[in-house]
Amino acid sequence: MRISLCNEVLAGMPLAQQCEFAARLGYDGLEIAPFTLSEEPQKISSGQAASIRATVESFGLVVTGLHWLLVKPDGLSLTDPDPALRARTLEVMTRLTGLCAELGGAVLVHGSPKQRQIPSGESHAIALTRLQDSLAQVALAAASHDVLYCIEPLSKNETQLINTVAQAATLVRSINHPNLRTMIDCSAAGLTETQSVAELIDCWLPTGLIGHIQFNDPNRRGPGQGEMKFAPILAALHRHAYAGAIGVEPFDYQPDGPATAAFCIGYLRALQEGVN
Repeated sequence: MRISLCNEVLAGMPLAQQCEFAARLGYDGLEIAPFTLSEEPQKISSGQAASIRATVESFGLVVTGLHWLLVKPDGLSLTDPDPALRARTLEVMTRLTGLCAELGGAVLVHGSPKQRQIPSGESHAIALTRLQDSLAQVALAAASHDVLYCIEPLSKNETQLINTVAQAATLVRSINHPNLRTMIDCSAAGLTETQSVAELIDCWLPTGLIGHIQFNDPNRRGPGQGEMKFAPILAALHRHAYAGAIGVEPFDYQPDGPATAAFCIGYLRALQEGVN
């Protein structure tokens, strides 16, 4: 398992400084939020992507993937009644699959709750169908770039569309494409699921539908900064020989981003020693 830091935690630093700091702390890679690279990340050229990748790898890190995909450009939506807006959003998603591959990443995490809300006056079923149609198309783009595209279950505090791993699994199975999967976000799972995260891993990892794991606490801070116990989670991942990346994704940085990043990797490396 590789432990990757979600780079917006260090967004106040230039990319090279983010890399130097994360490498010095002992992270294996960065999971990049495209909006931290550009206001229009879909326009990042292949040459620019190669330069970004070279910067990351010069510090002994890798880009493990992308997340927070649809924050920029502004105004995107997969569930809006306007078909032109949905098509523009799909174009961004499709380009980001290529960007992920060019950066050396393996997985894209589709959270983006504001871009998958149920429009006022419309039904859950209509919104879900629109989401399903877009994911079916982006799965083809993901396959062409040999990356995984994961729909992320999020808590009902963030969206009413896809809140549990079971719901996400049903959606993924309905599309039935090997490059489309779901994932487990510990914070969202802790707020929404009836099973513990370790139980979710035992239940779902053997199905092959889980493409990624993100570590954070239900209080939205980093792993180890709340009530959730991560030793059983790591043990479950170890039990199933999980060989993917773990993205450390806190949202509430206490006391600040760099200190949070330092605490989380120290906590997780100590737990890893106990599991191994």
